[in-house]
Amino acid sequence: MKGFRPRSMVGALTGLVFWISIGEASAVWAGEGGSLKIDTGDTAWLLISSALVLCMTLPGLALFYGGLVRRKNVLGTIMHTIVILCLISLLWVICGYSLAFGPDIGGLIGGLEWLGLQGVGLEPSPSYASTVPHQVFMIFQLMFAAITVALITGSIAERMNFKALLWFSVLWSLFVYTPLAHWVWGGGWLARLGALDFAGGAVVHISSGFGALVCAVMLGKRKGFGVEPMPPHNLPMTILGTGLLWFGWFGFNAGSALGANGVAAAAFIATHTAASAGGISWMVAEWVHRGKPTVLGVASGVVAGLATVTPGAGFIGPISALVIGLVAGSLCYAAVVWKMRLGYDDSLDVVGIHGVGGFTGILATGLFASIGSQGLFFGNPGQFGIQVVLALVTLAFSVLGTYLILKILDMTVGLRVSAQDEEMGLDLSQHNERAYS
Repeated sequence: MKGFRPRSMVGALTGLVFWISIGEASAVWAGEGGSLKIDTGDTAWLLISSALVLCMTLPGLALFYGGLVRRKNVLGTIMHTIVILCLISLLWVICGYSLAFGPDIGGLIGGLEWLGLQGVGLEPSPSYASTVPHQVFMIFQLMFAAITVALITGSIAERMNFKALLWFSVLWSLFVYTPLAHWVWGGGWLARLGALDFAGGAVVHISSGFGALVCAVMLGKRKGFGVEPMPPHNLPMTILGTGLLWFGWFGFNAGSALGANGVAAAAFIATHTAASAGGISWMVAEWVHRGKPTVLGVASGVVAGLATVTPGAGFIGPISALVIGLVAGSLCYAAVVWKMRLGYDDSLDVVGIHGVGGFTGILATGLFASIGSQGLFFGNPGQFGIQVVLALVTLAFSVLGTYLILKILDMTVGLRVSAQDEEMGLDLSQHNERAYS
């Protein structure tokens, strides 16, 4: 792992692709014409939803994060998002999907039967999506895997070594995200327990949010943090990113219904309602606390509402979503305020928005679930207990896994850029580019 050797990696990947390609054609077409029937409406919706989640990552998250950093780091920050999207996409096709959704091994991980997508063809999958081609479900889940890793980069913006970022992205996706996805969505032990996570409150937001906390603590504070001002360099860029995130989130949540149906409609409405309530709630909390409302505050509240409603989006009604959004905006604002008091440098508030929001949303699902499954307020108190287990297990696993990965990388490639490179900015020091002349 010492250093980064592009030639050796290209050679290894070339060999793997050649080996996989031998059986690829038969795998793609295997099983067509079976008893399950493809629904064209469901297929179209899931393909569109996959594109919407891609839009959340690039350009949505890239612009959202890019506008929040200082001008000398904007390209470096955008680079994190785009390279992670490319890297995790390839990893998912090669082995990630098989490990997350392949045939279950002891409730802990998927098998390697679908390595290189062998056996993942154009027929429906009875295990996951019985009305769309298996490959459509796979590409939808690929987009979730990519954006989860990209979310973490907001906590290490402006100071992480690019080589370390590449290694971290691969290792974290394989050893943290993939097992969690299997436990909750791939038929693993948490799924058998009855845990509810409609679109990723635990798998995406708790894991990335609290993984981000470990990253922020282990990398340490940015040079000048708490002493010199570090305002966003381009708020209009961030607002544009917010709009694209909001737009794409309809695919993220409503797409998780895996069909063009009533559950998708319920998730769509819950998503928009919670986002709107989150924006208003954050604005009011900031207005009361600081004396003036800000556009960044409203944007942050919208994202907090979206993250918090995600795990319950397909299980709740509009009024429950409104309540969840209102709680999310004020609670996540409080978490961001406490960041300064606790003294860690989470550059772009991943912990306060995604970690706290995801944790809150998982618990709220255990209270408000009323569609398909019932929560505590609808006669099933046991569901809330299961949701507590889900939230705590995800938090502990992501914290431990992230810590171990960063420890290994710190001893090998090193985590941080030098003080001189940090002062210069990542755009020039890591990529030899300038965003603005």
